[in-house]
Amino acid sequence: MLGGCRRALPAALGRALRVRSAGPGRRAVSTSWCPVGAAFDAKQQREQRRGSAAGRETGLFGVPELSCPEGFQEAQDKALQESEQLVQKACSTPPGPETVMIFDQLSDGLCRVADLADFVKIAHPDFAFREAAEEACRNIGTVVEKLNTDVELCQSLRRLLADEIVMSSLDPETRRVAELFMFDFEISGIHLDEEKRKKAVNLNVRILDLCNEFLTGTHLPNKIDKHVLPEHIRYNFTAEGNYLQVAGLHADCPDDLVREAAYKIFLYPNAEQLSRLEELLASRNSLAQLVGYDTFAHRALQGTMARNPETVRQFLDLLSDQLSKRTQKDFEMMTKMKMKLNPQNSKLMPWDHPYYSGVLRAERYNVDPGLYCPFFSLGACMEGLNSLFSQLLGISLYAEQTRRGEIWSEDVRKLAVVHETEGLLGYIYCDFFQRPDKPHQDCHFTVRGGRRKENGEYQLPVVVLMLSLPHSTRGAPTLLSPGMMENLFHEMGHAMHSMLGRTRYQHVTGTRCPTDFAEVPSILMEYFANDYRVVNQFARHYKTGQPLPKNMVSRLCESKKVCAAADMQLQVFYAALDQIYHGKHPLKKSTTEILKETQEKVYGLPYVPNTVCFRNCLQLKILWMPLFQT
Repeated sequence: MLGGCRRALPAALGRALRVRSAGPGRRAVSTSWCPVGAAFDAKQQREQRRGSAAGRETGLFGVPELSCPEGFQEAQDKALQESEQLVQKACSTPPGPETVMIFDQLSDGLCRVADLADFVKIAHPDFAFREAAEEACRNIGTVVEKLNTDVELCQSLRRLLADEIVMSSLDPETRRVAELFMFDFEISGIHLDEEKRKKAVNLNVRILDLCNEFLTGTHLPNKIDKHVLPEHIRYNFTAEGNYLQVAGLHADCPDDLVREAAYKIFLYPNAEQLSRLEELLASRNSLAQLVGYDTFAHRALQGTMARNPETVRQFLDLLSDQLSKRTQKDFEMMTKMKMKLNPQNSKLMPWDHPYYSGVLRAERYNVDPGLYCPFFSLGACMEGLNSLFSQLLGISLYAEQTRRGEIWSEDVRKLAVVHETEGLLGYIYCDFFQRPDKPHQDCHFTVRGGRRKENGEYQLPVVVLMLSLPHSTRGAPTLLSPGMMENLFHEMGHAMHSMLGRTRYQHVTGTRCPTDFAEVPSILMEYFANDYRVVNQFARHYKTGQPLPKNMVSRLCESKKVCAAADMQLQVFYAALDQIYHGKHPLKKSTTEILKETQEKVYGLPYVPNTVCFRNCLQLKILWMPLFQT
């Protein structure tokens, strides 16, 4: 199958190459591109590592200044200087479409530094780069909050919105972007007096700092004296002198005691984290009330499809009611399975849910991930995505060799996204493989948004997809479990959204849309990952070339219905907890007491004393549907 896909690629490349004479505004392509699947083969990885050391040196993502950590200061200073000039230009420009264009230029210039830094501060292996990026994020963020409360800047936009004749002459996209920029001013407190506007800026900056500190803390392992744990399970954890490091929940471990120990140790409360959480929630509430909202939930949900917390609560209550009986049946099935495998301790606990639901699926449908992995090599999956995009969208993916200094880890791959008639659409950097200190979180980052530039050219979008896949071995390429394959399709859905959401304005490009809508394209991609007509085109055994049998795909799809209610009920619990934390303040109880009460009421499995759920909710934000979470 792989050979067949690769034979088809040169024809697609030929179509793209013909775009070079298709006229202005379209991007010429490179003859140095190679098939996407080959870029993820073990042999290709070694060759590319040698090749990437050659050529002209650049900085991260091709930004010359970012060849060293100090370059963030230079990039930041340049962006801030340009922003000052654009603010002056916006304030002196008569109302018209140029006003919106200047605002978008201003947004783009700051975002190109802040978004890039937002990724680097968590993903770069060099601490100096991470530290410099975090400082740039903070400084740019502070300027953004000040601009969002700049009265003179806001007045230039108000004049446009108040001019009915000019507004009626604008196209719908321009009018909508102008309204969105005004919305940003309004939720930031532009209507307040000067003293209160300064307070709003300070609160926003403090919230930004608390978020960074809190999220950093969620990734840190917990330590415990090794003698506390039984000797026969210590090997499951990383040893550090007389201590053991617990960096995760070990949810797939068949040993109940290992999962219990990991749950209780990894989720053990940290006093600093609890303090940060309480201050973060209080600060968010203070900001919301300062700018005129009842709660932070009201402020955060105003620009979404849900619109308000009342709609969210109704949805969650309705969903929970519908799930209730099915969830109880799921828990009963898990309890019976635990009783069968561990009769001495058969009470179902929170650390049992992921494991025993998997056991039930495997037993009922024989879907042991080990049976599927050989059919899902990373190269084959990437070829499958390439084939799917080609058939549906007329798009092909090609691996492009990077220059020295362009990437932050030697195993990062750069993909060019090419349309058969429009040419080059943008770039996807694939940071797919595990490495020390890399967050274990699958996610999509916008590094640069697309927009129509002043000279008529289109600014190509740049994104990063970050996964945590195992490296290839001497005898096998990187092999994906069905869950990993589905996550790859999900994240690639975000990437395609970024590539195809080609708007005139950066402010609304790609995934810069209502947060509860941003997951729709990626959720749709999961359906393709579970459709035999799609899977059959790429799933081949990496040794024999045998296609994945249709009955195995059918069993895999059917197995996902097992314990699906309990899985969704867990997500409803996270969403309900999020809504309570960001609802009416002061909170009636401590965050831990609210966690206990909500878990037992909404989720159904008992709360474990001295545990918190911060590790499970890695990104504390308003999520009215975390089942659609990245």
